[in-house]
Amino acid sequence: MPRSTGCWSGRARSNRKGASRNRRWWVAERQERVLPTVEDTEALGRELAAGLRAGDLVVLDGPLGAGKTALTRGIAAGLGVQGRVSSPTFIIARQHRAGQRDGADPVPLVHVDAYRLSGDLDELDALDLDTDLNQAVVVVEWGRGVVEHLTDRHLRVLLSREPDSEVRTAVWEWVD
Repeated sequence: MPRSTGCWSGRARSNRKGASRNRRWWVAERQERVLPTVEDTEALGRELAAGLRAGDLVVLDGPLGAGKTALTRGIAAGLGVQGRVSSPTFIIARQHRAGQRDGADPVPLVHVDAYRLSGDLDELDALDLDTDLNQAVVVVEWGRGVVEHLTDRHLRVLLSREPDSEVRTAVWEWVD
């Protein structure tokens, strides 16, 4: 199956990949954390945001109610983006403007809900995700198996939730 070429050149991909490895000291290997509350899930998002830069792709996976949108709210807060962050279920993608960010350049956030996307390349191209990847941090809920091909490296976060409980578990790692 042909891949989307978008606006990324081979040079841009190699520079991103090398740069990503140099600043991933905070996620050197697979990590796991129990998140007893929604606030803990948002706090993890703020923590992860500290290492994210324009061009990074975050793929969130987990069942309904696992905390994907709560984690995205935390990432947005850590990036300093402006505006309310809610699930983009019906519009599929939302872009949030960059705001002030402690210790790093401001970067916008593109928040995508890929639940209804089939993985068809034309469908993904219509969202212009490949263009946004160069300019924003892109967080994709339900993105596993759908968007990983858009970049050479992405942060994969698997969220799960204990039955009849607010307790969640997050497992995350950078994937080449």
